[in-house]
Amino acid sequence: MDGYLGVIVIVVVVALLAAGGLFLLFRPGGKGAPPVEPPQAPTLPEQRPAPSAAEEGEGGGATTTLPPPAQPTVVAPEIEVPPPSAGRMVRLRSRLARSQSTLGRGLLELLSRDRLDDEVWDEIEESLITADVGVAPTRAMVEELRTKVKVLGSRTPEEVRKLLREQLLIQINPDLDRTLHIQKHGERPAVVLVVGVNGTGKTTTTGKLARALIGDGKKVVLGAADTFRAAAADQLQTWGDRVGADVVRGPEGGDPASVAFDATAKGIEEKVDVVIVDTAGRLHTKTGLMDELGKVKRVIEKKATVDEVLLVLDATTGQNGMRQAQVFAEVVNITGIALTKLDGTAKGGIVISVQRELGVPVKLAGLGEGPDDLAPFDPEVFVDAILGDDNSK
Repeated sequence: MDGYLGVIVIVVVVALLAAGGLFLLFRPGGKGAPPVEPPQAPTLPEQRPAPSAAEEGEGGGATTTLPPPAQPTVVAPEIEVPPPSAGRMVRLRSRLARSQSTLGRGLLELLSRDRLDDEVWDEIEESLITADVGVAPTRAMVEELRTKVKVLGSRTPEEVRKLLREQLLIQINPDLDRTLHIQKHGERPAVVLVVGVNGTGKTTTTGKLARALIGDGKKVVLGAADTFRAAAADQLQTWGDRVGADVVRGPEGGDPASVAFDATAKGIEEKVDVVIVDTAGRLHTKTGLMDELGKVKRVIEKKATVDEVLLVLDATTGQNGMRQAQVFAEVVNITGIALTKLDGTAKGGIVISVQRELGVPVKLAGLGEGPDDLAPFDPEVFVDAILGDDNSK
């Protein structure tokens, strides 16, 4: 009996203790069971934070440090070595022939006819005028050809070609001095001023001229005095970078005369051979801008002599280019003409008309889009390209 009561007492005590524990656990204001945190994803090696200095000291072992990302390497443009300018027009003659041969073939065909009456001579005259030879030079040529044909009587194809070649050369005048005046004056460089309206290829011609002179062994500084078009200065900078020529620039919209002055001063300081100044594309209808071009020339002359003033004309503009040329001639003393896009027009007669109107020679011919497609103008190569194969030599 006593044993039985003892068991009952133990059961009662255990039940009271269990009830008390539940009461403490779930009583109002009591703390609940701690939350169960979700399992964390393992940290990958590249995601682990860098150990602190203290941790490195405790570990005592070497740590692996990832190298910093490689910085991009700026590669300077490779300086090109242009070919010399001599013989370029001969090498580019085929381009001239493609554009000018229509005129030559037409004239040779007309002059080879058995009977040259007034109607045929009118066709010859029309062909020359259409090619922008100009009215006065055309009449002079036709009159001289009529006289020669009467003297010859019968004419072989070789004789006709020789007659026409002779007359074209007379009108182009191979005796004109076509050399560029780019000789230094002691310690002072020669200065070339490049002028012309926008769209004629003026800035490109400036860059190509610098390239040709460097190919001939000259040291060149370029002046980006076309401050009204940021693209013009950028374009000239590209040309200079390619051949190692320094380019003097100014702020956009700045004073062009100031840039021209600084370029000339830099040329003197660096003892270069030639300074080439690219001017803004003046519209020939705006007198104020033309006056400013005169100012650029006067400011340069405070430091050096302007040896060449090259007027850049687009051969495809024909007689409109002639009007531009006349206006420029009134503002600056033009010494030579650079005729661009001569390979892209059948109106090569502008060589004759512009020389006759201005009294200055075509010195440079643009014969393509390539960097070395600017060539010293050669009258005989030009005429032979018009007439095709030369059988007269």
